[in-house]
Amino acid sequence: MDWRRYLRRLTRQWRSSLQLRTVVITVLLSAVAIGTVGAYMSVSIANNITDSRTAQLLNATEAAAVQAQATFDSAVEVGGLTELEAAGRNVLDAVSRATATTGGTSVALLRAPGQGGQPALLDTFSVGFQVDEVISDELRDAVVDADQQRLYSQPVELSAGGDGTAPGLAVGTPLDIPQAGRYELYAVYNLSDAQRTLDFVLQTLLLAGLALVLLIGAVVYVVVRLVIGPVQVAAETSQKLAAGQLQERIPVKGDDVLATLARSFNGMADSLQRQITRLATLSQVQQRFVSDVSHELRTPLTTIRLAGDVLYDQREDFPPATARTAELLHTQIDRFDSMLADLLEMSRFDAGAVQLETEPTNLVRLVEESVEAVRPLASEKGSELRIEAPGGYFEAEVDARRVRRILQNLLGNAIDHGEGRPILVYVDSDEHAVALAVRDYGIGMDETAVKRVFDRFWRADPSRQRSTGGTGLGLAIALEDATLHEGWLEVWSREGEGSCFRLTLPRRVGDTLRASPLPLPPDPPEGESDD
Repeated sequence: MDWRRYLRRLTRQWRSSLQLRTVVITVLLSAVAIGTVGAYMSVSIANNITDSRTAQLLNATEAAAVQAQATFDSAVEVGGLTELEAAGRNVLDAVSRATATTGGTSVALLRAPGQGGQPALLDTFSVGFQVDEVISDELRDAVVDADQQRLYSQPVELSAGGDGTAPGLAVGTPLDIPQAGRYELYAVYNLSDAQRTLDFVLQTLLLAGLALVLLIGAVVYVVVRLVIGPVQVAAETSQKLAAGQLQERIPVKGDDVLATLARSFNGMADSLQRQITRLATLSQVQQRFVSDVSHELRTPLTTIRLAGDVLYDQREDFPPATARTAELLHTQIDRFDSMLADLLEMSRFDAGAVQLETEPTNLVRLVEESVEAVRPLASEKGSELRIEAPGGYFEAEVDARRVRRILQNLLGNAIDHGEGRPILVYVDSDEHAVALAVRDYGIGMDETAVKRVFDRFWRADPSRQRSTGGTGLGLAIALEDATLHEGWLEVWSREGEGSCFRLTLPRRVGDTLRASPLPLPPDPPEGESDD
């Protein structure tokens, strides 16, 4: 889906861009800090506006109540009960005018419940609203039960026309009217002006907070870009140097810390270029020397071989000491010839002049041919050769000559170090890889030997008699052949338990190995153990 692809792209961008992470984290933390401060300021301002407005309205209501009480007292003194009706309406008009300046919209005068006798005034006087819709029972109970406190208030919702409402405040206070009993005076105020002020303040804080967050994000982006930019240039330059472009350098601008870093980096690159160039030159000279010596030795070696073969063929006519000398000469000439061939092969590997000649190959058949070729030698040493091939995708695109050379080398080592015990050759494969392993149960190697077993001209036991000759380059060449296939040549060994070499190759040229079809060492066949 598109959103999943977008999410993966965003995740890769987040992981790869230090600049993006820095800006986003800074903006988020700044937004949290500014939001916390803004919320605190909003609550404080709202409480202050509400408290100030409430105090103002309470004062206005208290003044109106005092005026109303004085009006009723005067009306009773002058005209008695006959003047109370007119006084009640005059009081409502006077209170309405007095509270209008502070947002008052409605006034009501209600007779307190629970009083006996015929009222001298109407039970209810109201101007501007229906009492039951605005004045709650809780507020009336508080005013009726008033003892020392004279003013009570309660937030209310006022109709603002249509379906809208406006915030309001209802304030009530008791009145004791002579000869009429106890009444309740209520004034209702519209707080829309205070709400508009509060909304304006909150909107201003919100816009200021957003602007501040964006400004911080812009500043951080600029600062991080100034710092990350040179680092990205350094990273790109180092990648080019690693790819072999040794002439690449970081541009140096100014005298700040980044410029100092660039100069140090360039100095390091210059030193590395000189060292790499010198080592490359020495390597080329060494490779040329080995190749030239190997080729030049071919001609005299051929002459020596011909002469040695003549002496070897006539050794039965020589005295015993001379015959033994002819045999030793023949053996060492063969070993010298093998060493020259291995040196030439290693020089081609070092020069990068080796290419694979792949073809579809059945590994089981190749293993059978290699095992049959060394079976007589194994019989002389008392070792039994067995092949374990459970089946599977055995055909693969490999260079059969090189794989056969690897296998023959591994079999020769197993015969030399197998102590006459059985030698197992495992072959297995899966859809992506093929593998073969040679397992012996001989003397084995310690950890130091395992780490150096693929080094050139290194032998675990130089004094040990070998049946297959050997130049000390066999495993090194085998490792190069495996690497040329983009495969693995691995070893497992323990002293007294034997050794196991495992070769893993991709089934098709260009494939990448992820796992080997065989464990290291492989599991023994059913009915047998490693003991």
